[in-house]
Amino acid sequence: MLQTRPRVALFVTCLVDLYRPNVGFSAIKLLEDAGCLVEVPDAQTCCGQPAYNTGDRATAKDLARAVVDAFLPYDYTVVPSGSCGGQISHHYPGLFDDDPHYRGRSEALAAKTFELVSFLTDVLGVESVKAAFDGVVTYHDSCSGLRELGVKAQPRKLLAGMPGVTLKEMPDAEICCGFGGTFCVKYPDISTRMVTDKTKSIASTGADTLLAGDMGCLLNMAGRLKREGTPVKVRHVAEVLAGRTREAPAIGEAE
Repeated sequence: MLQTRPRVALFVTCLVDLYRPNVGFSAIKLLEDAGCLVEVPDAQTCCGQPAYNTGDRATAKDLARAVVDAFLPYDYTVVPSGSCGGQISHHYPGLFDDDPHYRGRSEALAAKTFELVSFLTDVLGVESVKAAFDGVVTYHDSCSGLRELGVKAQPRKLLAGMPGVTLKEMPDAEICCGFGGTFCVKYPDISTRMVTDKTKSIASTGADTLLAGDMGCLLNMAGRLKREGTPVKVRHVAEVLAGRTREAPAIGEAE
């Protein structure tokens, strides 16, 4: 564990803000339990990933500048999302090849930006959490978290140490669920086939709860599971790790 209390800025993400605030509160609890001083900068905006993915570099750069200015003063920036975390840590610097000032600032921010669970385990050295959870869970590895940020073992390590949790791996846990940000809008038929394959893998485990670290993936899979009538609850892994499953119904269930 770190000897001093790091000043951490939580990048909430648009989907957490608009669809699942409980994930943000869960992230804050986990970070504070680990000894962090947590702030949520008022000036934060979208990270710009939708604009970036659709080729609108001008809008992506405008949003990136706002994020860099808001978050650079902190010791760390922590994101409960592999996709937004990957955008900031891997793609921001390349946006500013023609702007040395923001290139340097974005590189500095990228170097201290982390996905939530990897920050807890890899940076803070957290080995266990205070919560318990009674259920059989399976875990989906989101593409950005896995392939850009190397998030794989970290959530499983913390889940394995929680009283009451049984983790059952699904087949092809590392395969994309078909969301892919704007991919599901551009290629809906392909996306539907991919998420259908994913829900079959989920159901085959017999798990009662599906966990992941990205809200886009979770909303996509929750919607398909609900339409198929598959009785699997869907939650962000932070909600379970923080013990905040009573504060909000499972994703896709009525409030």
